[in-house]
Amino acid sequence: MAEDYTDIRDAVAKLCAQFPGEYWRALDRERAYPTAFVKALTEAGYLSVLIPEEYGGSGLGITAAAAIMEEIQKSGCNGAACHAQMYTMGSVLRHGSDAQKQAYLPKIATGELRLQAFGVTEPGSGTDTLGLRTTAVKDGNDSYIVNGQKIWTSRAEHSDLMLLLARTTPKEEVAKRTDGLSVFIVDMREAKGNGLEIKPIRTMINHATTEVFFDNLRIPADSLVGEEGKGFRYILSGMNAERILIGAECIGDARWLIDKAANYAREREVFGRPIGQNQGIQFPIAECYAQTEAAALMVNRAAELFEAGENCGAEANMAKYLAAEASWKAADVCMQTHGGFAFAEEFDVERKFRETRLYRIAPISTNLILSYLAEHVLDLPRSY
Repeated sequence: MAEDYTDIRDAVAKLCAQFPGEYWRALDRERAYPTAFVKALTEAGYLSVLIPEEYGGSGLGITAAAAIMEEIQKSGCNGAACHAQMYTMGSVLRHGSDAQKQAYLPKIATGELRLQAFGVTEPGSGTDTLGLRTTAVKDGNDSYIVNGQKIWTSRAEHSDLMLLLARTTPKEEVAKRTDGLSVFIVDMREAKGNGLEIKPIRTMINHATTEVFFDNLRIPADSLVGEEGKGFRYILSGMNAERILIGAECIGDARWLIDKAANYAREREVFGRPIGQNQGIQFPIAECYAQTEAAALMVNRAAELFEAGENCGAEANMAKYLAAEASWKAADVCMQTHGGFAFAEEFDVERKFRETRLYRIAPISTNLILSYLAEHVLDLPRSY
């Protein structure tokens, strides 16, 4: 049985208690970045949990990382402001050069550098990563010239580094559709104003997301991660980690929402008795609890397989799917249990309702997960 990391969970919960609902509501009104919260997590070492000890991290596995992210959400906080660091750094760890690891990982571990931006999605391609058009063209031996556009690149304004996926070989010149894409580490501190432009996108949730434009941005040749043309497989290798961590966040959200609904159902009295005495209130909350606990088992299973180095594509996708569905169901039931009070900002229910809805769409749609399972697990005909 996987370790539960109770001590880490307790410590994360204690840290999160310093950032109550009032803190998040104030940020939400202004669509502001939770700088103090991210700083506290960084200084406590929680965002460097997956970085090996030789580079200043904790050197723990994804089960520990999942426990941290779950506890953040369960405490009513929001880890979306910093979760990308955990899964993007995996590409550097697995495929980066020794020089890149030495240059970046120790500073990421201490918080001197932030690796929060992940430049993959484009307006014309969406989840069709192989259709992306942003290009990185070699210019001599010492640099690449980047041109193109990314969208839904969250935290770009609050990150020092970006992990960028760009096309280095035209589609018509590659033997396989998955070839010709490369990964780069872009230092945005140097790039802003020199070919890199960032435009915020205001959304229904405080997610600090942006559009990023590249106009003849020159980056050093040693920004390339691994081998040129193999970037798609490098990105894929980190997607299972991403799905597991997002699944853990959804479990945390669901547990917060279930506790919120159950507490309110015990305390709220109508017609002289608690509303939680009515089965019409009891049963939906109980159903959410059952669905959440089942989804948590799949998240744990996927994390165990990932740590063991085994293929966990199906499990990671199912973990994200089941957890996202469970958290959304819990959000809906929590809203219904609170009635009109759910719309009041002070209860934090409407905020969590908006936040957890995202994960049925991002970082991958539930429909695409079902398509993956149908084709790659059930061996059904490809539907597109």
